[in-house]
Amino acid sequence: MTDLTSVPKTDPTDIYRHRDALYGSDMLITALKGLDFFSWMARGPQTIESICEHYGFQARPVDVMTTYFVASGWLQREGDGLSLTETAREHFVEGSPWFIGPYFPPCKDRPIASDLLELLKTGEPASFASRDDHDDWHKAMETEAFAKEFTAMMDCRGVLLAQALAKNLDLSGCKRLLDIAGGSGVYACSLAAHFPSLKATVLEKEPVDRIAAGAIADRGFSERVDTVVSDILEQPLPGGYDTHLYSNVLHDWDVDRVKALLIASAEALESGGLMIVHDMFLNAEKSGPLHVAEYSVLLMHVTQGRCYSEKEIADWAGETGFRFVDNVPSSACRSALVFEKI
Repeated sequence: MTDLTSVPKTDPTDIYRHRDALYGSDMLITALKGLDFFSWMARGPQTIESICEHYGFQARPVDVMTTYFVASGWLQREGDGLSLTETAREHFVEGSPWFIGPYFPPCKDRPIASDLLELLKTGEPASFASRDDHDDWHKAMETEAFAKEFTAMMDCRGVLLAQALAKNLDLSGCKRLLDIAGGSGVYACSLAAHFPSLKATVLEKEPVDRIAAGAIADRGFSERVDTVVSDILEQPLPGGYDTHLYSNVLHDWDVDRVKALLIASAEALESGGLMIVHDMFLNAEKSGPLHVAEYSVLLMHVTQGRCYSEKEIADWAGETGFRFVDNVPSSACRSALVFEKI
């Protein structure tokens, strides 16, 4: 198995972006070919609320779509108002001599674009990768075959991200870490590898808990990393831990569930306990970075969540009884927000 403290010789961030940005172009096709969105926006400034009202759309996907367009330089944001940039006005508005609409394929030729068009209306996630034989990601994870496939996908990414996170965190004073919805356990194992006094538990639903236990054993960490079965949406978090880790977890859920998870951590941690939120974060203005806005489109398609801004997470954590401690980088445009229970 890979040494969980090792570092690659080269920076794969640009490679990761190819994966993270896969659905961005389909979001543009949906707006341009399925909605003629930019021609409608040429009538004057709008808000997320007025866009939802005009099209009969849901707020979460419209938030993701417009954030992606702002980060791409096609919309500009002033307060709650959204308006076209000159680039969009020249190239995306029908009637302009530079209109590029005919160059793009129709939505019906792009399964992801068709899914996004429907998702804007319903707000409900589509099946994973637009597969005909699967439910949405959350339901599909209850089946053994898909859970193995998806956990392996996240594990190969985690080998890179977990060591980078561990090298930038200071967990020298921590004894027991709860890796919440921790997948294969690669983060728990990597943190244990970097901090010899740390023991960790991976909290997962069935059947992922069994997959995690096997991966932990294969890595040789069974004596210091174990698993516990629980549903984070239905059951309280177990006590007895001084550190909670949410790595690439909160982005799977809507705002109400994110807040509920932060409350669950606040209730389970003692004063002085740490909560680490490792993810890709938008800036406070939600105008970028573009890499994060692109990834948010993918998340919006397959999960009930999106990418959140650092400010959103910090504000919600503050309301729950945490104080912000630090922002530490990991890799591939990810970072971790560290909070202390007051």
